[in-house]
Amino acid sequence: MLSKIRSILPKRFRNDKPIIPVVRLQGAIGMQSPMRSGLSLASAALPLEKAFSIKKAPAVALIINSPGGSPVQSRLIFKRIRDLAKENEKEVLVFVEDVAASGGYMIAVAGDEVFVDPSSIVGSIGVVAAGFGFTELIKKIGVDRRVYTAGEKKVTLDPFQPEVPDDIAYLKGLQLELHETFIELVKSRRGDVLSEDPDLFTGKFWTGRTAVELGLVDAIGDLRGVLKERFGDKVEPKLISAPRGLFGRRAAAGIGLKGHRLTEGLGEDLISAVEERALWMRYGL
Repeated sequence: MLSKIRSILPKRFRNDKPIIPVVRLQGAIGMQSPMRSGLSLASAALPLEKAFSIKKAPAVALIINSPGGSPVQSRLIFKRIRDLAKENEKEVLVFVEDVAASGGYMIAVAGDEVFVDPSSIVGSIGVVAAGFGFTELIKKIGVDRRVYTAGEKKVTLDPFQPEVPDDIAYLKGLQLELHETFIELVKSRRGDVLSEDPDLFTGKFWTGRTAVELGLVDAIGDLRGVLKERFGDKVEPKLISAPRGLFGRRAAAGIGLKGHRLTEGLGEDLISAVEERALWMRYGL
């Protein structure tokens, strides 16, 4: 009814600006703590649903800036984007800022087209697991660690015990499965434009300019420039953010859910922050 009324109004009274909803997906994926939500399906679902539900919008734009993280959360976000695009018949335009690597790149290939800055970091199609060994340390400080299990593999890759070759082989087998899933996903989305570079799926990463040549992304471009070129000078990007609830306001006062002080989670939050910082530093950021 409203669209019919709008169509008979004089042109100067119509609001004919194309609206393009924009969702920002930023940060390490799946690294959550009491004070850090991290990027996950839970944090991304609401803004994505809202963006794709805007009926007049001919497309949805996603801004991605992520060094990666959880392969499960990365794929869940990817799948939700593709499901919503199909259900609502929307084109998805992805714009990479500093980095879309590993899980960040997995999310990026949900776009029908992927745009980058020449200096963006793109790729790292691989799987990594890292940790520390403390066996010599606990010997030096005289600690006798006692572990009791039901199930002989419950202490696989325990950092306080010497490495077991069978455990390492088992982990590598899991990594190969995850890597294959990642490769299949990328090929399903971009197989027709990917180069045959032998390094493509080795975990190596490239600048945005080289990523265009390799077929990992489509073109150099920024959000406003591309949207104006596609939809006209009057196009209006509309940022869609997750709602900030009561908990977000309480955080400033140091009070969490159920009355617990948020300082109780500072240790976990610090570890999460260090892990996330390490991910960004891997790409020189």
